[in-house]
Amino acid sequence: MHIHILGICGTFMGGLAALAREAGHRVTGCDAGVYPPMSDQLRALDIELIEGFDADQMALQPNIYVIGNVVSRARQADGSPKFPLMEAILEAGAPYTSGPQWLSEHVLQGKHVLAVAGTHGKTTTTSMLTWVLEQAGLQPGFLVGGVPLNFGVSARLGGGKYFVIEADEYDTAFFDKRSKFVHYRPRTAILNNLEFDHADIFDDLAAIERQFHHLMRTVPGSGRVVVNGLEESLTRVLSQGCWSEVRTFGSAVSDFLAEGEPSQFQVLQAGQPVAEVQWAIGGVHNQLNALASIAAAEHVGVSPAVAAQALATFENVKRRMEVRGKVNGITVYDDFAHHPTAIRTTVNGLRRQVGHARILAIFEPRSNTMKLGTMKAQLPWSLEEADLAFCHSGGLGWDAAAALEPMGSRAQVGANIDEVIAQVLAQVQPGDHLLCMSNGGFGGIHAKLLEALASR
Repeated sequence: MHIHILGICGTFMGGLAALAREAGHRVTGCDAGVYPPMSDQLRALDIELIEGFDADQMALQPNIYVIGNVVSRARQADGSPKFPLMEAILEAGAPYTSGPQWLSEHVLQGKHVLAVAGTHGKTTTTSMLTWVLEQAGLQPGFLVGGVPLNFGVSARLGGGKYFVIEADEYDTAFFDKRSKFVHYRPRTAILNNLEFDHADIFDDLAAIERQFHHLMRTVPGSGRVVVNGLEESLTRVLSQGCWSEVRTFGSAVSDFLAEGEPSQFQVLQAGQPVAEVQWAIGGVHNQLNALASIAAAEHVGVSPAVAAQALATFENVKRRMEVRGKVNGITVYDDFAHHPTAIRTTVNGLRRQVGHARILAIFEPRSNTMKLGTMKAQLPWSLEEADLAFCHSGGLGWDAAAALEPMGSRAQVGANIDEVIAQVLAQVQPGDHLLCMSNGGFGGIHAKLLEALASR
């Protein structure tokens, strides 16, 4: 089969392309931004990439077009279509489908799917769970929205009946407004947490809760739903109806609990110690992610003790508190945090790690939700534990300086990357930790900071 993927360079669609290629299909694709590292990854798999969405790609005549959710029926200022190829597909009556739908029909069919949903921690928890199953000898397939360092790739078919997938609540495609995860039909589902996000497609928290409940409806009676007991929103989701076994983690009366520091803790199951986790990963959020992974793995026969042993060698995910370099005692980190709660959690994790050393939080509100300004009031709260904060405000339709005013002189705003770097260089001291947070490339700020620090 020849499939042509529109929007191939996103993490999800790029992973789907890798799976399709591994399954023996001919894969081609197009995107507006064909650039490394995804372009290099895909070309290494012998996948032909085309820049842009021109209609002349119809000449490829694939068996089916797989449409990413970056594609829409939008028009340019001059009235011409933003995605001419999509218009040509519709005019020709050519076969097309969404990425999640194609995945469901061609990869997940007949598999025991373990899906990891939640506002935060999906990529990390999916990677943890996959590593646990791998170390238990189950050879899982997986699709992750990042690159787990233990595997070095974001997707593979695997050798057994298990498939672990990051289950995103974002919409499927312009013609299918259900959340992506509704297509995955998991037998084991982790509901890690649930907050308001994706303000570009959801009106309120209740709308997201409804989608999470749609996911619950697809889990069979013999399945398991692993739920964070600390989240009121997930309690509301469960109260709408649940037809599967439920296992909770995190809260004081949960099935799975942690006792001890995030870097070394006992795992309690039904109040009894069953395992101990010792690892190099920090943060209470990762302790909760570990409990979720252990509870899900137990559903497919992996004991908590075996799971804990696997987590001891878990190496995290690229761009999750990744140290990009050290210069003159100053450490520069790269992290994907972009929602206020994720920023707060990330800063807290680093604070626990570095004690009283100074943390300089450098961030850009880049996600659609943050660009809309929906959560700007939460930014001072999210940065409480940082000593100084530097915000890249380029491209925002709201006043970042006004939003950060409660932080006083601890916060500065720069209209471009060079201005932010200059502000940081004026304040940085030996021993500082520079925490860069964005869900994009952040203009290569990490390398630029390291270069500027080295030349001082």
